[in-house]
Amino acid sequence: MNPALDSKTQNSVRPDATWEAMLECAVKEVFQIMLQSELTTITKTAEEVSTGDTTAMVGLAGSLCGVMSIRCSSQTAESVAGRMLGSVGAVNPSEVPDALAEICNMVAGNFKSKITRLADSCMLSVPTVIRGEDYEMVTIADGDQIVVCVDYEHAPIWATLAVHS
Repeated sequence: MNPALDSKTQNSVRPDATWEAMLECAVKEVFQIMLQSELTTITKTAEEVSTGDTTAMVGLAGSLCGVMSIRCSSQTAESVAGRMLGSVGAVNPSEVPDALAEICNMVAGNFKSKITRLADSCMLSVPTVIRGEDYEMVTIADGDQIVVCVDYEHAPIWATLAVHS
């Protein structure tokens, strides 16, 4: 038995008004620490949806059930991988998914550590990366969605937390 999953029904955590700022802070902290990059927030309208052909996702289970995702263009993902790995010049394409997956994993971990009730009662899954030209991320279950868009080297990166009810 896993204590994080056993306590799910007793200690379910629901998003509140502070979570968007905490998600934004988590994204900025991870990029600052791992890539020495200062990100700025891009103000989005309610109609805007995340775009890009590369998405890394990490599942959350326990007192919070949902999915954290980071979405960007393949060029942005390559730049992130290059900075993260300290590459000079071209990045090996096979390293890009692993690098973006690790960034997503770190953002999810940083975010959950900011919420005391999640620290020990929420587990993260192994990351998954989707790459392609035309896809839409759809969360089937009812729940809340928190979306933050940041500017990384003049390109948008979308961080989304989809919380299942």
